[in-house]
Parts: sequence; C-alpha cells; structure tokens
Amino acid sequence: MHHSSSHRIGFISTRFAGTDGVSLETSKWAHVLEAMGHVCYYFAGQCDRPPERSRVVPEAFYRHPIIDEINKIAFQGDWPSQPHPEIAGLFKDHFSIYTRPPSISRRIQELKDYFKQHLYDFVRDFELELLIVENALAIPVNLPLGLAITELIAETGFPTIAHHHDFAWERQRFIVNSVGDYIAAAFPPRLPSIRHVVINSMQASELGRRAGVTSRIIPNVMDFDHPPEIGNGYTDTLRADLGFRDGEYFFLQPTRIIQRKGIEHAIELTKRIGLPAKLVISHAAGDEGTEYERRVREYAALLGVNVCFEADIIGEHRGITPDGRKIYSLADLYPHADLVTYPSAIEGFGNAFLEALYFRRPILVNNYSIYEVDIKPKGFKVIEFDGFISEATLHQVRQILFDEALVKDWAEHNYRLAQRYFSFSVLRLRLEALLADCFGYQV
Repeated sequence: MHHSSSHRIGFISTRFAGTDGVSLETSKWAHVLEAMGHVCYYFAGQCDRPPERSRVVPEAFYRHPIIDEINKIAFQGDWPSQPHPEIAGLFKDHFSIYTRPPSISRRIQELKDYFKQHLYDFVRDFELELLIVENALAIPVNLPLGLAITELIAETGFPTIAHHHDFAWERQRFIVNSVGDYIAAAFPPRLPSIRHVVINSMQASELGRRAGVTSRIIPNVMDFDHPPEIGNGYTDTLRADLGFRDGEYFFLQPTRIIQRKGIEHAIELTKRIGLPAKLVISHAAGDEGTEYERRVREYAALLGVNVCFEADIIGEHRGITPDGRKIYSLADLYPHADLVTYPSAIEGFGNAFLEALYFRRPILVNNYSIYEVDIKPKGFKVIEFDGFISEATLHQVRQILFDEALVKDWAEHNYRLAQRYFSFSVLRLRLEALLADCFGYQV
C-alpha cells in the first residue's frame, strides 16, 4: 500500500507492560499506526516494548517508591497528622488534609525538571514528530510526570494526542487531595497543540464541562476483522490443569482482583446457580493492594464456592512455570469458558467485554454506567443484572448453559455488531482523521 508519509510517533505513559487496559490499548494503536506506515517509540517507567525504540526512566512508573511517597501525602493526607513546623499551628484544623508541606512541592518540581530533561532527550534522540500520551495527563498517579509533559508541550507547541482512559474525578481516592493546583494544571492540560481523545461519551461531556476542552471519542477495539485461531492441541490439558472435574461448568472472571470489578457477584452466582461450577479468576490482585483479594478468598470460603486463583499459570504468553507446569494465555482460557462474568461496578470502557465477544462466549454483565450509555444501545445480546444477582439472572444463565444453539446465535449476532463498531478498521479511520488534523492532509 502506498503511504503518502511516514511519521515518527512517541508514546508516553507510566508503564507499557502487562495486561492493564492502557498497555493493551496502546499496543492496538501502535499496531494500527505501524500498519499505516508510521514508526512508534516509547517512554515509560516500565516497558516491555522493543528496547531500541524505548526510553525507560524508572521514576516514571507510578508505584516507584519516590512517587509513592508523594502520592501518600497528596491523596492520603499523611502529613497533616504530624506537627507542622512550617506553619506553626496556623492550620491544624480539619482542613489540613488539603495542605501539603513545602518540601513536597520542591520534590515535585525537582522531579518535574528531571522528567522534562528526559522527555526533551526522548523527542530529540528519536526525532519525533508527534506525541501520544497514554493516560499520563488524565489520572494523577505520577504528578511530576504529568507536569513535565505539560511543560514540554507548552514550551514546544508539540503536536500531541492525549489519550485519556481514567480521570481523577472518576476515582474516589483522588477527590480529596492537597495537589489541586497541579491537577488543574496538567490533568488534563488546556493547550492549543493537544488533541484530546477519550474512551467513552460520558468522559467527553464531563471533560467539556470541567476543563472546557473538546475531545473525540475512540472506543476500545479488538481485531474483529481477524477471528481468533482456536485450538492446536496446546489447550487440551487446560481444564485438567485448572482442576475441573467432568461435567463441571467453567465460569471465567477475566480481570484483576480489585474492588471495582465486583467479583463477589461472580462468586454468588457460582454458589446460587445450583449446578457443579467453578470460577476461575485470571489475573492477580495487581497494584491496589491485597486486602480485597483476602476478602474475595474469605467470601468464597464462606459460601463454599470453588474459586481458582490461577494467576501463576495464566500469563500474557504461553510458557512454563519454574516448577514445570504449562502457562496459558488469556486467549487460551476464553474458548473453554462456559460463561464469562463481568460484574464490574466501574469501568472506563470494558476490554473484557470485547474479548468475550471476540471469542464468541456468552457474557454476564453488570449494568455499569458506560455499558448502559455506550455499549448496550448498539444491541448486544448478553445477560444483564442491575447491581445484584436476581432469580431472573440465574434463570437466564441456566438457559444459556443448557442451550448451545442459543449460545451460537448470540455469539454470531454479537460478533457482527462488534465488527461494525469496535474493530481495528474503526480505529484506523479515527486515527487517520486525527493525524490529518495534526499534520494537515498530506498529498
């Protein structure tokens, strides 16, 4: 195919590694951009992309100890409970959670300058022509990084696409903070050379209302133009390795173990379905602590539900564990599942929803707000519940488990719809328009 021009594009985030939504979506964007003839480079604190096209600055990772220390004071108010030598008792009242020590301001400024130097080098060394910032100007988990990116763009007028996945106002833990000035400046920034992209329509209207910036919506996508290749013998042992007995139903919860994923509902369903069934949770707890994982384990034990926490034999890629067991990828799991459970209370978009459609599996979904507004109106056939598992929900699940023809019918219908609205072709059209906006139409 003839490409009128090839551009050098730099992706920036706190990490490009693992299977979180941001890393996954970035690789889809990069895949489509490379198919269009562009070259992609990466800047992050953790990175599993080609090293010769990456610049890794460890402090950019949002769980780096230095950044953790800042976040504790910024969002958990660890400082006000200590004596305040700086302000000699002036503000020792209940508002002091909204104050921060000058030393933290200095720390943030120093790190901002440090990151900015690295960003300038990144842009110069790889001779970049466009930046795509993945979530680092949306969710304030690394304040100095966001400020540095903002300042770089303000100083250079660099053409930038800011791809926002989650905003501070969508997460309770950021609502009370002592860094309102920084959030206002850089999460997200209002600069003329930035094109804002969000993943759902509620974000677009909120962003307009709060920040006064226009944005375009590009939903998450999957490669629906190329159906998955199923089977080749590798997964024949999968059910046995996960400890399934004959005739036991396989329910898959394809998410990390974090509270907003609503995993209790999946456990309750497994208990109340009244059929031999086992719930497999694919990912580990992730970076929001193990407190909730303990709660999930206890809840399963209370209800006497068989739950598999199998993160050690489920990875991004196939392989072998140190003790010689097979590692399966998430793509290996889906085709074997009898039902995919997706009971999230909050999602930015819902990658797992698209994955279930891609592998033609029936899905149980909680009516989280984005689903209700952006996905459901397209007309997908799924089992829905509103915040709790009812008798009607159980009835529908049993119906699906017993009726293979119905499963097939739903799967085909859903696949075709998803291909129309959430395929790589859709992404390509949106990115072409976006690049034409940044560079002008190039003849």
